[in-house]
Amino acid sequence: MLGSDVLLCFIFYSTLLILKMYIIAIITGQVRLRKKAFANSEDAERHGGVQFCRTDPYVERCRRAHLNDMENIFPFLFLGAIYSMTGPSYAVARLHFLVFSLGRVLHSVAYLLALKAPTRSFAYVIAQVPCVSMAIQILMEVASFA
Repeated sequence: MLGSDVLLCFIFYSTLLILKMYIIAIITGQVRLRKKAFANSEDAERHGGVQFCRTDPYVERCRRAHLNDMENIFPFLFLGAIYSMTGPSYAVARLHFLVFSLGRVLHSVAYLLALKAPTRSFAYVIAQVPCVSMAIQILMEVASFA
């Protein structure tokens, strides 16, 4: 039912990326607890009082890393799924999926550890290259139907 090797490869990397997003969400929650910086008053009251309904710079860094994942991984899921249906070479498709995934992992590490610039920007650009490539290939495949 799942079909081609390219689709199976895409499913593998996509699932890893979704798991990475869950890990970032868990890290954010753990940092909230450790820093006692809660977004909602009911959570703050449960963990010591309404005074802990506040922001914290590191909690916000974790949140931004998670938001950035959503802004970039969700489009990859769409592009990769459609790209997988265009019949690309397995080796080329795998390279696209691998480069994107490694770029996103590096981006998250750079974000969470506040690594020196331009590490995070470099990781972002590296991850965008396969997305742009897939988008162009998809458009070339369907342009005659537009």
